[in-house]
Amino acid sequence: MGFVIGIPAFLTSCIKSSKVAAAGDKLKSVMVNSSFYNLEATSLDGRTVSMSAYKGKKIVVLNVASKCGYTPQYADWQAFYEQNRDSIVVLGFPCNQFLGQEPGTSAEIAEFCTSQYGVTFPVFEKVNVKGADQHPVYKWLTSPAENGWNSDEPSWNFCKYLIDEKGRLTHFFGSKIKPDHPAFVSAIKETKG
Repeated sequence: MGFVIGIPAFLTSCIKSSKVAAAGDKLKSVMVNSSFYNLEATSLDGRTVSMSAYKGKKIVVLNVASKCGYTPQYADWQAFYEQNRDSIVVLGFPCNQFLGQEPGTSAEIAEFCTSQYGVTFPVFEKVNVKGADQHPVYKWLTSPAENGWNSDEPSWNFCKYLIDEKGRLTHFFGSKIKPDHPAFVSAIKETKG
């Protein structure tokens, strides 16, 4: 039964996986009701991390999974992080909400990320990115009342959100978008805090 229900969700996610949304001119007049920098998340090793630790850098937030067709993107985002770590941070949030593609414990996720892809960017404990138990970071990312404009929730694993150096959400990208995609490259260049 769950498999049958999962098929329409998968097909919908395929359609939305190339989506790009941007604040554009709205960013000039965006009134953010809460600061991204007031949020916290728990690292894979159990430490509480304040998003204020990343103040002054662009931030790419992505929901990740180890058993997904997009999992090889870990390598792309790790390379991007290594090339840009002085000005951009990548934050990975494992999620098991899309056909159970991240079933691992924190220790298993950490081992997978390190051994398979050499991930050194921050990865946090498994979270819900949508629904009633949505993590506060994702509540902020998907609530116009919080971030000023965006309501797009992840439709599948490896959706991305771009936050500028001032903590303003500027873009949403679907699962298929990688660091070398023209829309992402353009967003990085145009996003100035």
